[in-house]
Amino acid sequence: MTLKHILFVLIMASVLGGCSPEIGSESWCQNMKDKDKGDWTASEATDFAKHCIFK
Repeated sequence: MTLKHILFVLIMASVLGGCSPEIGSESWCQNMKDKDKGDWTASEATDFAKHCIFK
């Protein structure tokens, strides 16, 4: 692998990693409301209650 390839992979990883909204933000709360409740993790349910219901 050349340096160009390594830099490309690192840049793509940072771009893709920054796509999810911050926990507790309006967009995160809306995404959770749209997501099937059966697919929530215990951590997501706790964060939703903490940040979106009991602000």
